[in-house]
Amino acid sequence: MHTSDTLELSLELLRQPSITPVDHNCQNIMADRLAKIGFAIEPMRFEDVDNLWARRGTTEPVFCFAGHTDVVPTGNLEAWNTAPFVPEIRDGKLYGRGSADMKTALAAMIVATERFVAKHPDHKGSIAYLITSDEEGPAKNGTVKVIETLEQREEKIKWCLVGEPSSTHRLGDIVKNGRRGSLNAVLTVQGKQGHVAYPHLANNPIHQAAPALAELSSTIWDHGNEYFPATSFQISNIHAGTGATNIIPGTLDVTFNFRFSTEVTADELKLRVNEILERHGLTFSIDWNLSGLPFITPVGDLVHATQKAIQDVCHIETELSTSGGTSDGRFIAPTGAEVIELGVLNASIHQINEHVNVDDLEPLAEIYENILINLLAS
Repeated sequence: MHTSDTLELSLELLRQPSITPVDHNCQNIMADRLAKIGFAIEPMRFEDVDNLWARRGTTEPVFCFAGHTDVVPTGNLEAWNTAPFVPEIRDGKLYGRGSADMKTALAAMIVATERFVAKHPDHKGSIAYLITSDEEGPAKNGTVKVIETLEQREEKIKWCLVGEPSSTHRLGDIVKNGRRGSLNAVLTVQGKQGHVAYPHLANNPIHQAAPALAELSSTIWDHGNEYFPATSFQISNIHAGTGATNIIPGTLDVTFNFRFSTEVTADELKLRVNEILERHGLTFSIDWNLSGLPFITPVGDLVHATQKAIQDVCHIETELSTSGGTSDGRFIAPTGAEVIELGVLNASIHQINEHVNVDDLEPLAEIYENILINLLAS
């Protein structure tokens, strides 16, 4: 099979067993390549997490490639057709943990930057890299901490491209120009334990909570807007009881999540949930956890540069979307940066036998290079 610069670097990164939060030398591999083309390399380690901030140039505007070297655990090794960290090419596909999410995108970024700098050594502004090994984990000591550091020294990113796998059916068909917010909760409803034969001496929290849960699941929280679908409420777990058939449980635990648009705030959702639970007369407590605010990058310089690059390389009109889960873009967008996500197909991410199309790797590098040309060419 015909090799390429992007494929070769992808293979090198995929051989590193960088299960979150371990970087396992990936950032060193990237930093070595960037240092050779004039980047100032700044490792940033916070607790057990390695991060990399690298920058070429000292002036604004700053274009930043952002991404993560960590991958999710492999799962059952017996289920893989090949060893997850011994990448293999079969039938035009590159297999390995992290191939889609997102080491091939990291390789494409590096190759694109090398080619761009060779052609435009005196480019406008600066090119930067913000790479973490904490995206698939708690995301407490990764991008969020690097951004805090940059904010403290008033170092601003204007445009940011996150290499998350955004494509659905073919390379470049979807670009994420925002993400919904994510609000998690664990609801505990108090009842009174007792024998099922004597229900009048007990208070069943499942029965008490059922009408309230039905109302929560059928409530329309908003109607979305031009960028976002309507806010979604989903119950992901319900637990009560001791396992015995003859005991009325004393408590009920319900885990649920909101994926919410910019039409509503996290505080508004909390207030409305409390109002519904109180109206149903429940005795309850809720533990809330906000894992990400919604963000949106309206059509502007970065979106136009990306759309043009995809059109020139792939000859398709790309679609803007805010679907999917959260990404580290949620930490970068609040600084005022324009943020988009663009990468390979996401069909196999986090799955056994994760893979990408080998033929998508060079075009992705070409798209990234064209975006740099459209924004920073001297």
